[in-house]
Amino acid sequence: MENTVLGIGSRVNHPAYGKGVVIRLFQAAYEVCFIQYGIKEVGKNYTAWEVIEAIPVESAVSFSDMEQSLAKILKAWSDVSEIVPIADRWDGGKLTISSKDGSVSPKEIPIDTFFHKIVMVRDRLRVMEQRINAHKGLSDSEKVDLQQYITRIYGSLTTFNILFKYKENHFVGERSK
Repeated sequence: MENTVLGIGSRVNHPAYGKGVVIRLFQAAYEVCFIQYGIKEVGKNYTAWEVIEAIPVESAVSFSDMEQSLAKILKAWSDVSEIVPIADRWDGGKLTISSKDGSVSPKEIPIDTFFHKIVMVRDRLRVMEQRINAHKGLSDSEKVDLQQYITRIYGSLTTFNILFKYKENHFVGERSK
């Protein structure tokens, strides 16, 4: 890339740090938030990275807008998951699985561990939804068909909503939408 100045929101791919977004401009450097390495400063004369999308400096984007956009991108396209709190009554509890006839020793799992697995399933379903919606090889009717399957999966998982502290983190099935 020549000496084009990147604006806030420009997306880049750095050879060492990977993909990132310009979040602040300094006189001689950019502040870039990289998905895997966090916030780093990179000189404005640096040319070894690939500019995925250049946003002009004139574009008025507030830091708050950029932060929200970056959070949305990370949530949609990475395995980084948000911190979702477990309901207070379950915190520190155990899940016990036992056979009907007692022929197998009961298995105890910390409920926090089980809850974390449920949250990971939910987050991965959300990523799958995003990828289906963005897929260029699928027709609109194929996307709708796959979305209906995912909605039914969410519906099957509503049983676990009792574990979530906040209602906005719940699974939502077909009837609730």
